[in-house]
Amino acid sequence: MIEKLDDMFQFHQNALNLRSFRQQVLASNIANADTPGYKARDIDFAAALQDVAAGREASLSLRTSNARHIGADANGSAPAKLLYRAPIQPSIDGNTVDMNMERNRFAENAVHIDANLTFLNAKIKTLLAALQG
Repeated sequence: MIEKLDDMFQFHQNALNLRSFRQQVLASNIANADTPGYKARDIDFAAALQDVAAGREASLSLRTSNARHIGADANGSAPAKLLYRAPIQPSIDGNTVDMNMERNRFAENAVHIDANLTFLNAKIKTLLAALQG
């Protein structure tokens, strides 16, 4: 019984993890909007979610030249492959961050996170109502 509940919520967990990761990437783009030479990054959310749902999680560990170097995060992997975004309007300093687009993507991703949480909350309430009779 617990396995079925776990399977039911696994998709939402994966989607929220990917959305959270994307939010961090977009926040990093916004934070580096004035950094010369910074290249805006993003993930292909649909492809990453398909890969995770199919059990093909991205294992993108960083190469290090010394065993004492620290990886990207605690386990050294990212949940999705980071892609570079092609600039719409090139800047003189080589920065590819377009603040208007980044803000829109950040807000859109936040709305998707809220929608996913609302849907998940409704599913949990339905299960609780069924259990309580």
